[in-house]
Amino acid sequence: MAAKFRVDVFGKQGCEKCGVLNQRLDKLLEKPEWSAFQKHYWDVETENGMVAFAEAEVLNPQRIPAMLVMRQADDEGAFVPVPGPFGEAEHPVLKGSALFGLLGLQTDYTTSGVITPKMISACLEAAVGA
Repeated sequence: MAAKFRVDVFGKQGCEKCGVLNQRLDKLLEKPEWSAFQKHYWDVETENGMVAFAEAEVLNPQRIPAMLVMRQADDEGAFVPVPGPFGEAEHPVLKGSALFGLLGLQTDYTTSGVITPKMISACLEAAVGA
């Protein structure tokens, strides 16, 4: 079955937190309940990664790693960002890591700077419910 959703992860070489986010997401996506999702990693220090990062328009380069949840838009396989359902109110799980306008997360370095499995799951659940 082709994935209905894609999680775009933005990171860079040598970033420990980027590796942690990738590992946590990989572990979650192994579970059957998340079979509608696939992951795509973008290295923002490459040309393609920087273009994808810029096209997202809502990510802060000071808050990498980040992830953006995409939905398949057509039968051709094109993906588009999932609108964020959280608005301006702070989400109880995502807290300051939530993106505004689109569904995703970026690292909040004003706190622990950790994107937890619970935060990732909340984003995936929101995508399925959107």
